[in-house]
Amino acid sequence: MAQAGYSINSTADDQYSDTTPLLEKEVEINPVPPKCCSVRCNLAAMMFFGFAVVYGLRVNLSVAMVAMVNGTSNHSSPSNNISNECPVPNHTLDNSSQNSEQPDGVPNYAWTSETQGWVLSAFFFGYLFTQIPGGYLSGHFGGKIFLGGGVLGTAALTLLTPLSAQFGAKWLFALRALEGFGEGVTFPAMMAMWSRWAPPLERARLMTFSGAGSSFGAFVALPLTGFICQRFGWPAVFYSCGAVGCLWALFWFLLVSDEPRAHPRISDQEKDYIINSVGAQGTAHGWSVPVQSMAVSLPLWAIIISQMCSNWSYYTLLTSLPIYMETILHFNLQQNSMLSALPYLGGWVSAVGSGVLADNLLERELLSVTAVRKIFTFIGLFLPALFLVAVGFSGCSGTLAVTLLTMSSTLGGVSAAGVFINQIDIAPRYAGMLLGITNTFGTIPGVLAPIVVGYLTKDQSVAGWRHVFWLSGAVSAFGAIVFVIFGTGKIQSWAGIDEESETHIHS
Repeated sequence: MAQAGYSINSTADDQYSDTTPLLEKEVEINPVPPKCCSVRCNLAAMMFFGFAVVYGLRVNLSVAMVAMVNGTSNHSSPSNNISNECPVPNHTLDNSSQNSEQPDGVPNYAWTSETQGWVLSAFFFGYLFTQIPGGYLSGHFGGKIFLGGGVLGTAALTLLTPLSAQFGAKWLFALRALEGFGEGVTFPAMMAMWSRWAPPLERARLMTFSGAGSSFGAFVALPLTGFICQRFGWPAVFYSCGAVGCLWALFWFLLVSDEPRAHPRISDQEKDYIINSVGAQGTAHGWSVPVQSMAVSLPLWAIIISQMCSNWSYYTLLTSLPIYMETILHFNLQQNSMLSALPYLGGWVSAVGSGVLADNLLERELLSVTAVRKIFTFIGLFLPALFLVAVGFSGCSGTLAVTLLTMSSTLGGVSAAGVFINQIDIAPRYAGMLLGITNTFGTIPGVLAPIVVGYLTKDQSVAGWRHVFWLSGAVSAFGAIVFVIFGTGKIQSWAGIDEESETHIHS
């Protein structure tokens, strides 16, 4: 049987190094147990809903900010600098007061666009600091407690959002930074868990499905936030999101185990299949890790740069799209939240589909792992960049702008089966820590993008937002080019079991 993941276009060297030992004769040795209702699929479902909650907690402020700042305030403030370049639709004029009105007693704040940018970026200041420690500790101890604890801590802090806002923007900034600090461990913990749970030929579909919960969460949270803001007032958004997060954490700790060996309800057939197909790479790494080798690894830097570039456009839309919808396109609060959610629906569907397609290509041995990762990354970064640039030319056409943004995000979801799971290809045992490293760098755009948007759109002009979309497109395209040139799907020499064992002996 030929090794899975080998392409007839690969060289003899590629045939060996681009196909990990984890893929060899996997199906012959271990008959694949049914996927339906399997423990590994249940884990993917739990992660899916967990990341839906995570992104609900993350994006709720983006929509709520519209009501928090503009609400029922009758006084003029710098934050109410709505553009007059684009005509306001009659239906928006007729319904604007109704749709932006908050219940009696709900406060609103006179925050400038720059202040809003800083508050929206605050989450990522905290998010930066726990990525690498979270990945390192998850790889050593297991990811269950870190993923579940990260969501639970963020949800509990979210309940305090209305109180902190009353004290002022600085207090809200500090609270959001603490939320980011708690949530920073979640994605590295997910990667560490899948390094123990995901059979190599099911990696893409399991990981993209679980990670696609983030797009699903944004898709659901954005319109739901708008509805709750309008019906019950913006504080109710944070109370409801926090409560859902706490409820999910309860089920997570009751139903999930760190690895197949420890799960009380897994069948022997599925347990043996996962353990034997994953092999020694699915065990915990020691306290010592090859940090120096990681620091000079070109494939790792290709992932870092590509994810930074992709996240620039993603976080720009995640934090600032509702403001663009309101100030330039003049959508009211309910329309704003619904239309802001459409791009994430497309991203969710394409991410799940790309995972299934990527695994099928590898299982049928049509392409190498490297080729699959590069193709899906190019489609998911370069093509969306073209649509983002086109948004800059959409002018005042709300229909065209929303269509282009939805197309961009839909194609962007394809990269879920590319660069965003590439860490587990090049170093399965250290995948959690590598995701912590790449996500740390990838969070920098989350800090900078809302601030840059705030300064580029001071006057809330069409030209200012055009620069925002052009910049996002250019950065995304650059990331695609970098990964196509320097990315790989090969396990790196420093990630081998033998080398790590030697490291422990000498440490």
